[in-house]
Amino acid sequence: MDASFFRPQHHKSRSSCHIAATVASRLLRRQQCRSISWRRQQQHHTALPQQCRQLQQDLSAARTRHHLDGADSRLIQNAGILDRSIWRDFFRGYSNPENSSQQQQAWIDRADELKEQVAQIMVASSTTSGLHGRLHLIDVLEHLCLDHLFEEEINATLSQIEAADLRDCDLGTVALWFYLLRKHRYCVSPDVFVRFKDGLGGFLVNNPTDLLNLNNAAHLRTHGEIILDEAVLFTRRHLEMILPFAEGSLAREIKSTLEIPQPRRVRIYESKYYTSTYEKDSTVHEKVLQLAKLNSNIMQLHHQQELNILTRWWEEIKIQSTLPFARDRIVECFLWVLGVYYEPCHSRARIILTMIIAIITLLDDIYDSYASPEECDILTNCIARWDLKAAHDLPECIRFALRKVLDSYEIIENMLQKEEKYRMLYLRYFIEDLVRGFNMEVKMLQEGYIPNSVEEHLKVSLRTGGCPFLSCASFVGINDVITKDCFDWVASVPKMVQALSIILRLLNDLQSSEREQLIGHVALTIDSYMKEHNVSIEEAREKIQILKENTWKDFNTEWLDPNNNAYPKQLLERIFNLTRTLEFMYNQEDNFTNCSNLKDTIQSLLAEPFTILI
Repeated sequence: MDASFFRPQHHKSRSSCHIAATVASRLLRRQQCRSISWRRQQQHHTALPQQCRQLQQDLSAARTRHHLDGADSRLIQNAGILDRSIWRDFFRGYSNPENSSQQQQAWIDRADELKEQVAQIMVASSTTSGLHGRLHLIDVLEHLCLDHLFEEEINATLSQIEAADLRDCDLGTVALWFYLLRKHRYCVSPDVFVRFKDGLGGFLVNNPTDLLNLNNAAHLRTHGEIILDEAVLFTRRHLEMILPFAEGSLAREIKSTLEIPQPRRVRIYESKYYTSTYEKDSTVHEKVLQLAKLNSNIMQLHHQQELNILTRWWEEIKIQSTLPFARDRIVECFLWVLGVYYEPCHSRARIILTMIIAIITLLDDIYDSYASPEECDILTNCIARWDLKAAHDLPECIRFALRKVLDSYEIIENMLQKEEKYRMLYLRYFIEDLVRGFNMEVKMLQEGYIPNSVEEHLKVSLRTGGCPFLSCASFVGINDVITKDCFDWVASVPKMVQALSIILRLLNDLQSSEREQLIGHVALTIDSYMKEHNVSIEEAREKIQILKENTWKDFNTEWLDPNNNAYPKQLLERIFNLTRTLEFMYNQEDNFTNCSNLKDTIQSLLAEPFTILI
């Protein structure tokens, strides 16, 4: 891969994030050019050729498996449990034929014009709009993922309104004020809600929008904020009562809020929906909506370019032919990472983090679904020594996977500037720690051991969830603001990362997948709670849910803690965004493993542009 593609961009102007996103011609390091096997550009491909290609791939995979491991039946014994990837090489060389370079440049030029006009609207709102209007505009920009284009204006507005006089404001406005300020790390007091109490344990709410705003605000609660705990219970109960009678966008918003509260939702996954909704409701300035559509299309071009690069890298892993027991999820990994950072200026960071998530998934599947305990010991030792020489006793497929992991680390290192290469030491440390944890879980499963308490369980499972690793990896590709002190901080697994790790473990256990049950898996925190307290699985699940909510309070406390001001806000935001993506990926079930659940989101976000006439 041409490392110059990832050199830091030091320009701070708004237009710097809208460089023309032409289709990537740079290939992965050591990768030779080859013809594209499936350049899917339109939806009218017939099913029969696709089925023929699928049959050819399956036959080729079978021949390769036989060549690699002969009679090793373990290669296929778990493959039938998995959802198969529907994307394959869809994004390998993908480009929309309607998006000519001339069209792209027209989008960029028009977007630059609109950015200046929207910035003027924001400045004018300080004198022409009341508090609610100014808050609403910021909220809209964030819903539409335009906020990164107006950071200075938004920060200036929030600084001005922190001390706003709220005495004459209604509950909806106060709740939106509280929500936006806490979302941006202002530690404002929940006492602003006291005057809205009705004396009966409820709140003086006039409409569903006020309920939604109060629910959003209350979910940024910390420990001991009783009025916010009351607000969560009150709003949830009333939203559940309203939902059967709600229609249209209101019904959708209530349902989404009851599933995942707004502060925990991933904005980029919903941005196109909100663009269409605001357009129908006619509640947002037309220039803002035009910019939202252009920005979405321009970002989509960047993301397609990155997926092209990642798909080429992933093809070299040869999941289907060499490692059929593993999850083929490179596009889903990229979707995950988009929730951490979607801005075009974070292209290198996205590619690195996607590679790391794919590597973690591959190693997890080797330890979970294929390797024997003895092979797990050997693999753990090989990674600790960072050496293939000790792998001669491993099956060829594991040796192949290990070789690809080491090669991938070399690719990542080549993306970094000379002064950034120290970051690889942290990636090495965390992958070694991760596989030691995986190996410990294998031994626990082999012995049938159930930890005696949730606390004991978390001592191991916090590591094996991979969140400390992902937190560190999310920093590696960021350009300007990272220092070695930041890596030392994240490597210490601070309280914010601990909370993230616990949330992942509890979400995973509450939505434990059918696949894990079928192949046999290490004991869950639910099992440990049942053992510790001698209760039913239903009661244990309820208590684990409560523990998850309390851990979110821990996370919010760390988010608002001024002691964390020593580290750039955008780094803390990556950790917050990682936590949000977990809520999405484990909503109702394990959507990452059951990847068909993600199809519509991927299709909308990465393959379907807005129609724009300029």
